[in-house]
Amino acid sequence: MGVKLGLLFSLVFICEFVHDARAKPNIVFIVTDDMGWNDIGFHNSEIKTPNIDRLAGEGMILNMSYAQPICTPSRSAYLSGWYPFKTGMQHATIEDKQPDCASFPSGTLPQALKTEGYTTRMIGKWHLGFCKWECTPTYLGFDSFFGFYNGAEGFMSHKHAGYLDFREDESATNNYRGEYSTTLFGNKAVEIIESHNTANPLFLYLAFQAPHLPMDVPSEYEDQYSQVTVAGRRKFQGMVTAIDDAVSDVYDALVAREMEANTLIVFTSDNGGNLQGYGNNWPLRGGKATIWEGGTRVPGFVHGYGLQNTGITWNGMIHAVDWMPTFITAAIGTPPDGLDGVSQWDALQAGGSSARTSFIYNIDTKKVPKQGRAAIRMGDFKLIEGYPGAYDGWYQPFTDSEDNITTLVYRDRKQSDVMLFNIADDPEETNDISLTDNTGQVAKLTEELHLQMAKMVAPVSSDLDPQADPRNYNDVWSPGWCT
Repeated sequence: MGVKLGLLFSLVFICEFVHDARAKPNIVFIVTDDMGWNDIGFHNSEIKTPNIDRLAGEGMILNMSYAQPICTPSRSAYLSGWYPFKTGMQHATIEDKQPDCASFPSGTLPQALKTEGYTTRMIGKWHLGFCKWECTPTYLGFDSFFGFYNGAEGFMSHKHAGYLDFREDESATNNYRGEYSTTLFGNKAVEIIESHNTANPLFLYLAFQAPHLPMDVPSEYEDQYSQVTVAGRRKFQGMVTAIDDAVSDVYDALVAREMEANTLIVFTSDNGGNLQGYGNNWPLRGGKATIWEGGTRVPGFVHGYGLQNTGITWNGMIHAVDWMPTFITAAIGTPPDGLDGVSQWDALQAGGSSARTSFIYNIDTKKVPKQGRAAIRMGDFKLIEGYPGAYDGWYQPFTDSEDNITTLVYRDRKQSDVMLFNIADDPEETNDISLTDNTGQVAKLTEELHLQMAKMVAPVSSDLDPQADPRNYNDVWSPGWCT
């Protein structure tokens, strides 16, 4: 009896040891801003991203990765796991003087990871509201923040609309004036990795501001594209190559700390390329702010920890809302109930079938001059109801002439218009099959879309508040002007 009891205790000890030895992975979540489908090397050989291409090739390229049509909604989806149309984030971005903040009904991703023992760091662009401190990163689960609150600013001045917008945690700082933000953010990520206490797993959210407007890049990067005659596109491509160098530095830092084997790296763009900002989504239709594939299907890859089927292109559907539950599951945690996102961790590890067969592109019943209204994907079929967005065509990269930008097609569709596409057969959305023998599919997708519309909350769109004027805060964009 004593021998059996001793053996039982030994087995319990071994099991507990094995459980404790299951190290939670570090997670590095890299988000670029307005990088289109055709703006990365593994989709376009004219873009110089050798380091990103290598990491993507060693991991899995995501061929069906989706985000929201514009910035703030995508970022809210990443950190909440909820569709923006259920949190009021579906309509537009949060503007600099808008007294609104993102809503997180189930808490935030970094809050969830902190309960799993993670150190949580954020670098870069926030754009989820800052009218009060409770809306800012260090009040929503991040142990530290290094970056800016608004949607865009000078890459070197770190000013938005003429006023400073740069923070180290809660403190405004002008110490980095003249330092190019892509390089600066990469260097800060390296610093965090080098000083990280590896007794705790690390979650690093690295949200680059590039290649979003304004077009600005050091000459060493722009000069690599001297064959591109359009200055905006030349600078844009240089901005992407600068991101590549920063990503390389981050990975090298992980290697130097012997952290890379236990680190999951995820790379994505927040929406499709901005056609008026020299981004490109060829051969996909449309661009940023549209619910065409070019506005929502984004370049991405996963690399590192847990992946068992690497060197492939994964065709499983994955949506921005999925990253929260996926990361929590990878961290050996349990995602909150009620999320729109589903954990894709098992699918990503094996390279198998996606955990989802449908998703909502967006639902916004408020009329917007240039923005898409409503769309759903179920299986291979995509239904668009109403206006899909301003840019209705297919656009080659603007490398030789500005003419394409001035001839972008702007077509105002009626709210009642319905279109149906088979994305598997027709990813470029060239053939609307709603008027052929597909009335059953139209009815099925329309019914589900309208069921989801019933769950929509009113979009957040408060009037701008003059109390936000930076001159009230020593010429710095600052919280403290809303309740």
